[in-house]
Parts: sequence; structure tokens; C-alpha cells
Amino acid sequence: MAVSGFEGFEKRLELHFFGDDPLSNINNNMGLRLLDFESIEQVLRAVQCTVVSAVGNHFFDAYVLSESSMFVYPTKIIIKTCGTTQLLKSIRPLTHFANKLNLKLCGCRYTRGSFIFPKSQPFPHTNFKEEVIYIEENLPKNLVYRKAAVMPSKNPCYSWHVFAAGDQNHRKKSNSDVTFEICMTELDRHLARKFYKKAGDCKTGDSAGKEMTVLTGIDDINPRAFICDFAFDPCGYSMNGIDGDRYSTIHVTPEDGYSYASFECVGSVYDDDVDIVETLKKAVQVFKPATVSVSTTSNSREVWTTVARAMEPLGLKCRTFAMDEFPAAGTVVFQTFTAARRK
Repeated sequence: MAVSGFEGFEKRLELHFFGDDPLSNINNNMGLRLLDFESIEQVLRAVQCTVVSAVGNHFFDAYVLSESSMFVYPTKIIIKTCGTTQLLKSIRPLTHFANKLNLKLCGCRYTRGSFIFPKSQPFPHTNFKEEVIYIEENLPKNLVYRKAAVMPSKNPCYSWHVFAAGDQNHRKKSNSDVTFEICMTELDRHLARKFYKKAGDCKTGDSAGKEMTVLTGIDDINPRAFICDFAFDPCGYSMNGIDGDRYSTIHVTPEDGYSYASFECVGSVYDDDVDIVETLKKAVQVFKPATVSVSTTSNSREVWTTVARAMEPLGLKCRTFAMDEFPAAGTVVFQTFTAARRK
């Protein structure tokens, strides 16, 4: 393991808003999507990242960032950043700009895995306790239902950290959405090399990203999705997929010694299990990792069985299982898998 390198494990923040004003922007189906680019840039400056590519449809806007991704819906925003970004510093400016649109914060969820290089993380991400204190200091007082927990793993390098909060009217998750967050380490070396730009390659990040998307089979994970992709120099890759009102996203840090890839997508508890299993299998097969950790957040306690059915045919054995309930988030199930040949 390298002494220090690029931190692949992302921090993920999801904020939910509501509007009391019947004439507010929420009712013309735009809401947070009316945030101007200057405001978005100001938020991202606080986080210490920038927009490199963007695309949108009728339902939401998706941004590929210099460190991962952001998704903006009318009443929800998701920011996912890697490296040494300071993601939690986005809470205060986002809340401020949302208030200007007559939108009030009603729910918050923060999740992350265990950093590969924890000592390289700046404040407020030096440890989970510090993160929780910082979040609570920056949330409005109406989010009274709060819970923080570290979901354990047999291997402490793969614990899952969760903070969730909701107000009186949004303390329980009320929809059928399922969020799958997959973290993969020790990627197959041959496959990881596909995420390096060739020496002397003069392609732009956009064109090189499209090439990697096809070369690796990422475009086949969900053939219906419109993909916005980007390749970094000299290596690394990010993509956002848009399929109706659903997003998917992949981020790759291919360097040997601390290789990492993530895949995140959303679905519904009413989706066909076969489709979900195939999507998850395809995503993991792109990288053939030695270790996989999967977090599912939903209203269902049974979604974890879908994950197990996707991983086991790939020779991955479940090593850890943990389940917990969180306000405004629902049930979070965390599982770790390792290649059967490894302990």
C-alpha cells in the first residue's frame, strides 16, 4: 500500500428541501434548478472543486466535477466528492441560496466509507466525530431528528459512516426510492490500465472519456442512459448517466496500490429484481475488484438480498452484514464482499 496517494473514497451529501409558499419556484417544477451557475461555482469553491462537464433533462441536471459529481433536482441536491475536498462546507451556502428560492432544508444525509489516507483529510473531515459536529452546527434547528452511526465491518478499513437528519414532517422516508452505493478496491490491474490516457494522446477529456466508456463496457451497464463522461490526465475517469428521472455515476482512481472505483445508481423497491441484479453485476464486472462494499438506502429491509444475488455469481462472498434505521433516510444495509480466493 502506498504511503499516500489520491483518495478515491468519496464523501456524499444529500440535501432535501421543501417550499411553503404556494407561488414558490417548486411549483413550476424548477426549484433548485434555478440556481445560477455563479451560485453553483461559489458552493463548489467552498468544497474546492469545479465543474468540468454538465448535462440535463426534464427532471434534473447532472454535473461531472473535477472530483466526482453533483445532481440537482427541484427539491434535492446530491454532491459526491473525492480527494481532499471539503464537502461539508457546501451545507451553509446551499441552504442560503435555497432560502432565496423560498426553499427550506428538511432532510440531510451524509455517507462515506473509510478513507484510504485518513491523515491527508483536511478539516472538517479529519474524523467522523468532527464531521458530525460540523454538520450539526450547520443544520437549521428544525431538523430535530438526527442520528449518526458507524456501520462496522470485519475489516475496519471498510466501515460505513452515516449521518441523517429530518424535520418533524420529513423524519420518515416516504417514497419507494432505493440508492445503491458501491465501493470497489484492488481493481484488476489489466482493466484498471484502461483508465489511463495513452502517452502523447492529445484527445480532450470529453473525447478520451467517451473512448473509455466504450472500451470498458460502461456504456452497456444501462444502455438506455445518456452518458456524460470525462477522462482525467494522466489517469482517472468520471461519468454520469441520465435515464429519465434516475441518475447513475462512476468514478475511477486506477493507480496501482490504491486503485478504487465507485458505482452509484438509484432505483425503486418496485423494480424488477432481475434488472437490478444485472445492472449491479455489469458495473462490478467492469473492474473485477478484490473487495466490494455496498450500501443500500431504502424503505425496504429486503433489498440486500438483491445485492447478494448480484455479487455471488461473480465469485464474491459476503463477509459482513449490518442494518440500521435512520431518520429521513430509512433503512441502510451495509455489506462487504471479497473474492472467494481471498480472506
